[in-house]
Amino acid sequence: MALVKSNLNPELEVRGIVLTMYDSRTRLAVQVEQEVREHFGSKVYRTVVPRTVRLSEAPSFGQPIIVFDSTSRGATAYRDLAREVSGGASRRAR
Repeated sequence: MALVKSNLNPELEVRGIVLTMYDSRTRLAVQVEQEVREHFGSKVYRTVVPRTVRLSEAPSFGQPIIVFDSTSRGATAYRDLAREVSGGASRRAR
């Protein structure tokens, strides 16, 4: 980001951080989430996108997850994320 900011866009800012490919069954994922939230605070969105087979399969069929399997956990997470992002800073974790 520093390279892009210094060479291409000095006004570039991170609006938020999205945790993806999250597997709550692993201690590592839980620890990483905790550390990211502690370090970046309100920059980290509340919505976490899980690792799912359906999310992995969708690109193979040339479809976004919302079309491929609109009721999957991944599709639901991305819809929730879209709502959170469009809601602005007040919808982020504190």
